[in-house]
Amino acid sequence: MNKVLIMGCCGSGKTTLAEQINKLCGLPIISLDQHYFQPGWVETPQIEWQKKVKKLAARPRWVMDGNYRSTLKHRAQEADTIIYLDFCALTCMYRVIRRIYKYSGTVRPHMAAGCTERLDWEFLHYVLTFNVRNRRKNYKFLSQQKTTKTVVILKNQSIVDLYINSLKT
Repeated sequence: MNKVLIMGCCGSGKTTLAEQINKLCGLPIISLDQHYFQPGWVETPQIEWQKKVKKLAARPRWVMDGNYRSTLKHRAQEADTIIYLDFCALTCMYRVIRRIYKYSGTVRPHMAAGCTERLDWEFLHYVLTFNVRNRRKNYKFLSQQKTTKTVVILKNQSIVDLYINSLKT
C-alpha cells in the first residue's frame, strides 16, 4: 500500500482510520477537508479544487480521506487501495454529533484553519441521507475499480478493528 483512498459518510471514521494507517504504514495523511475549505467554511472554487487534488494525488505516497465526488475518479486512478467505510447512518450521525459536542467552537484536528466546529442542520441532514443518495453509486464505482485496485469494504467498527489488526501482522 502506497496510496490509500478512504471514502465513506461523515462520521464513519475516515480520518481515524487514516491516522491508524499512518501509524502502521508511515503513509502521510492528506485530509481533503483541510485543503478544500478556507477559513469560515468557504469552499474552494471547482477549477482550483480539481488542480489542487491532482497535485495532492500525484505525491508518491499517501493515505487520503474525504469524499468530494467531483474528484473521486482521479483520486481512485492514483490510488492502489480504496477503502469504503459503509457504516449505517445512525452510527455516523451519533459520531458526528459527538464530534460537534467535543470540538464545538474550536477547529478539530485535520480540519482547515478557521473552520470551527458547529451545529449545522443542513450538514446533519447530509449525514442522515448520505447512504440513500450515495451507496448504490459507490458500490457501482468500487466494482469497476476491483480489476485494478485493492478494494476493501468495512461495514462496522469491529470489522475496521480486524482490518487494522491484519495490517499489523
